[in-house]
Amino acid sequence: MNPGAASPLAPAMASTGLQRAVAASDAGLAVLAGLAMVAAFVCVGLGVVARAAGWDIPGLDAYAGYAIAAALFLALPQTLRRQEHLRVTLLLDKCGPRIRAALEWWSLLAGFALAVYLAVYAARLVWMSHDMHDVSSSADATPLWIPQTAMALGCAGFALSMLDAMVSRWRGRPYFERLGDEAAHVE
Repeated sequence: MNPGAASPLAPAMASTGLQRAVAASDAGLAVLAGLAMVAAFVCVGLGVVARAAGWDIPGLDAYAGYAIAAALFLALPQTLRRQEHLRVTLLLDKCGPRIRAALEWWSLLAGFALAVYLAVYAARLVWMSHDMHDVSSSADATPLWIPQTAMALGCAGFALSMLDAMVSRWRGRPYFERLGDEAAHVE
């Protein structure tokens, strides 16, 4: 089957509206990732000022860590869309079109399977932490389900974006944003 050819199942699997919704979800998670980065900066800056002033703000280091982890996971979908994940194309560039298409399909399927696996287990971790009333072992004693929720959201968004990338490929539509010449990646 030609990877660029439309499938009879494709119209039922995705629509232009669904693709716009996934893109909006990716952008929303990217905004949350940006806010998490600002929160990490504020926590670190406040920690520096607090140490210089002789204040003790318990749990500040933990909050900075939570914010950094949230930023990393929430940015996954947008990073995929902008082709910023590490891709090794050395082998793909040497392959013929049929083998390249097969390897790209395998990569999309494997990436989607891993993303779903991460999303399911991240959501399960949030549920278990909430159910068991698990709290941070540091001075802040934050309920762990709160920072873990950002991880689960990012993983779920990443799985949805991988699905969107597969459906776009199936329908012969571009998924990845076009990069300018200045952003050409050498892997």
